[in-house]
Amino acid sequence: MTEPSRPKPVAIVDIGSNSVRLVAYERLARAPTPIFNEKAMCALGKGVVLTGRLAEEGVEKALKALRRYSALCATMEIDDITVIATAAARDAANGPAFLSAARTAIGREISLLSGKREAELSALGVMSAIHAPNGVVGDLGGGSLELIDVAGASRGKGETLPLGGLALMDASKRSMREASRIARKAIAEAAPLSGLKGRAFYAVGGTWRALAKLHMRQRNYPLEVMHNYRIQTGEAADFAELVERIDSEAISDIARVSAARRPLLAYGAIVLDEIIRRAKPREIVVSAAGVREGLLYERLSGAERAADPLLVAARQLDALLSRAPGYGEDLIGWTDGFMASHELDETLEEKRLRHAACLLSDVAWRAHPDYRAQQATNIVTHGAFVGLDHPGRAFLALAAIFRHQGLEGEHDFSALRALLTTRLLIRARVLGAAMRVAYLLSASMPGVLPLTPLAARQGRLTLVLPADRAALASERLYGRVKALARLLGLDASLEVTEA
Repeated sequence: MTEPSRPKPVAIVDIGSNSVRLVAYERLARAPTPIFNEKAMCALGKGVVLTGRLAEEGVEKALKALRRYSALCATMEIDDITVIATAAARDAANGPAFLSAARTAIGREISLLSGKREAELSALGVMSAIHAPNGVVGDLGGGSLELIDVAGASRGKGETLPLGGLALMDASKRSMREASRIARKAIAEAAPLSGLKGRAFYAVGGTWRALAKLHMRQRNYPLEVMHNYRIQTGEAADFAELVERIDSEAISDIARVSAARRPLLAYGAIVLDEIIRRAKPREIVVSAAGVREGLLYERLSGAERAADPLLVAARQLDALLSRAPGYGEDLIGWTDGFMASHELDETLEEKRLRHAACLLSDVAWRAHPDYRAQQATNIVTHGAFVGLDHPGRAFLALAAIFRHQGLEGEHDFSALRALLTTRLLIRARVLGAAMRVAYLLSASMPGVLPLTPLAARQGRLTLVLPADRAALASERLYGRVKALARLLGLDASLEVTEA
């Protein structure tokens, strides 16, 4: 037998104004999985506004990092490597000399992105990782801020402003008042912000992620997943003003932010505050995806881009972790029939969440039975899913908890419950109860559920068994059908039909 071909990994090296980063992915895919991620805080852009040149210390750090990244890519046998450079190398007088040395260090050609191109890639990154985005993407780096409108699969014209943390710190000579004045003037003239009122602002970049991480800790937030973390505008403005006013070292949990990033927090807060003041977005949404993910997304075919990344990732986990791949697809069809028979009102978003939950229903089977709910919850809540917001993660987790622990299981995970509306909680309970029926019926093996439909009709929930499957009936199975029926206000029955 021949071994299955190993996926070909891809890597992106991003030479930014503040950091130089290598991210390697398992393969080029709609839901790319990072296999290695490392950054070096080089501060290449420090002083560029004042001197017009890249800092020598930063150049040496960057070249050292690039040599390491070249060796790491060789170790991981990665041939598909894209190297990009952004604002600092673009704006500095010695940028061309640095890029020449950088090409030698990494052993690859380097694409120097224009501000417009950087904005376009940031938009593609957000479009790849946030389901149906509608608002403006703001990618804040060390040297610049890129702004661009996004609406579903469409994007507007990008614009770049010299408001990156290092650039703003230098231009203002470390004066918060002057930094606010500079930011206010630039943002007042930014065209992409003119249509942002009442929509979402998608915050991309390490400084804004660091601010969001601190905000999470202040709230004692139940998830530690940064992607798709949402802050209402008023709360974001209040927090930004707090960060502007006080020394970053005095902020609670500041140790969670790298020392190199801390001096830039106040400048990132100033820019965010001015955007909120001028454009009045509905909410701030943190995106962990940006230029790098946009580069990968751009390379996909139209059909691959159109695929739902949540369901792509769930299918990958189903294939890798379930005891019998294919069962999740059966469960999708079985619950589709059940939902249609009961005529439960279900939005498109709720349907895609239900389908994802079905694909993930058996990924924790190798754990001890007493800990399967916990294992499934860890996979769902901390997995590298995109196209999934935090209430969606909570729904998937609680559906898994109910599937493994029964309908009282939520009490062990009450913090997640707080992220859900009552409507989504009810649907998680119904789906969890249905999956408990399906497990006893099929032992999580494919081929059974299509033959044993579950349907609600005339005030009764009926599980139908063909004659050749009649032996599957049991008191325990019937008890689970009754538990589901009670949730729906129905009677329950098992029915055996002749072949």
